[in-house]
Amino acid sequence: MTTHTNDHLLAVVNPATGETLDTLPAAGAREVDTAVDRAHRVFDSGVWAARPPRERAAVLLRLAELMERDAEILARLDCEDAGKPITECRTGDVPGAIESIRWFAEAADKVFGRTAPTGPDHLGLMSREPVGAVAAVLPWNYPLAMAAWKIGPALAAGNSLLLKPAEATPRSALHVARLAAEAGLPDGTLAVLPGYGAEAGRALARHPGIGALSFTGSTATGRRILADAAETNFKRVSLEMGGKSPQVLMPDALDFGVDLIDDMIEAAFLTMGQNCTAGSRILVHEDIAAEVVARFTAAAGALVIGDPAKPDTRTGPLISTVARDRVAGAVDEAVAAGAVAHTAGLPAGLHPRGAYYPPTVVVGAPDGSRVLTEELFGPVVTVQTFASEQEAIRTANATPYGLAASLWTHDLDTAFRLARGIHAGVVSVNSYSEGDITAPFGGWKQSGFGGAERSTDAFAQWTREKTIWIRTR
Repeated sequence: MTTHTNDHLLAVVNPATGETLDTLPAAGAREVDTAVDRAHRVFDSGVWAARPPRERAAVLLRLAELMERDAEILARLDCEDAGKPITECRTGDVPGAIESIRWFAEAADKVFGRTAPTGPDHLGLMSREPVGAVAAVLPWNYPLAMAAWKIGPALAAGNSLLLKPAEATPRSALHVARLAAEAGLPDGTLAVLPGYGAEAGRALARHPGIGALSFTGSTATGRRILADAAETNFKRVSLEMGGKSPQVLMPDALDFGVDLIDDMIEAAFLTMGQNCTAGSRILVHEDIAAEVVARFTAAAGALVIGDPAKPDTRTGPLISTVARDRVAGAVDEAVAAGAVAHTAGLPAGLHPRGAYYPPTVVVGAPDGSRVLTEELFGPVVTVQTFASEQEAIRTANATPYGLAASLWTHDLDTAFRLARGIHAGVVSVNSYSEGDITAPFGGWKQSGFGGAERSTDAFAQWTREKTIWIRTR
């Protein structure tokens, strides 16, 4: 996490200890102007944009190799900055980021144009071209992984990218920028701008020299970015925002045994629930509800809470004490209104300044309570019951969000009906999954706008289509 020191500095703070890890210059409007001007000069020079796609791919593949070499450094930076368990960083975030860079490098020469169905006197060519100077604004929960989702397609397409990491977690993105230079990326093609959202982030959103901006973060910030773009140059905006994802368990779900509970735990508590696709709402058929709650609560209580730098830790701190207090307040409100909160509490020996909150299962929360309606971004899940398939779908869709959902049943027809009926961009069946790099990722309703991440669909954010109409003679 970060704290303000003055208008030009930000302090990176370890949320597990409250210790200041680093103090960095904070970019503002002036630094953004300078970086945008440089990005345009580099783009117009053709030193990167005009390179053949395979040559751009070679540089990005070299970047992936260097990230692999420095994998432990990158894992520790995200562990310290975000409080993420080191094992999660080593086995998930870092390998996933490397895969993203490598995959988009290999896809650089696979962005094809189209031809129009013309008569013999004309030829219509539709080509995709890089936008130019583009920007990305990142969240703090997956600092390296989200950076790779933006860097890969933006640079593979030939753009010059300005990347603003979250003020809480800038150091892994800064390290990747150094590795990119080592890999041979031309100066000015990738600029990492640590800074505050209200300053550097807003300057990017409003800058007339930025042609496209991709954002991952909260719905409230996404709205502001969209408004800023509309008030200035109508830059292309892609938003991947919040979620309140359901885990739907049909009457036969318990037949999956330990796999069910393991995946439910991962869906609910990965990254301490600070995950946009977190399965924070468990919707369970009333016939199996009691057993599911008992098994799930026991598994949640067995999660190892502790120092995120230790390999056996499954649950670290939240990003800040402010976030922890907000989550605690929502649970306390639900309990005061009649809900029951199941939790094993925190173990002894945690750092007193750490932003820890225990995995918590809330049963019987009243309709309209914050634990049911808001994206808390913490290790808290609610349990609701249903009696019919139709009621399950209605409850799953009773949210302004539509990012992801998971469902459990052996019945194929039921699975298809639920998957089609749930309003979400990604629905996993008999697992908790967002799919892999080959599948597009994006939300419906207030969870997404303007484009998708991953797969070749991601190139649409970073390219423009041009029609060339030729009359033949």
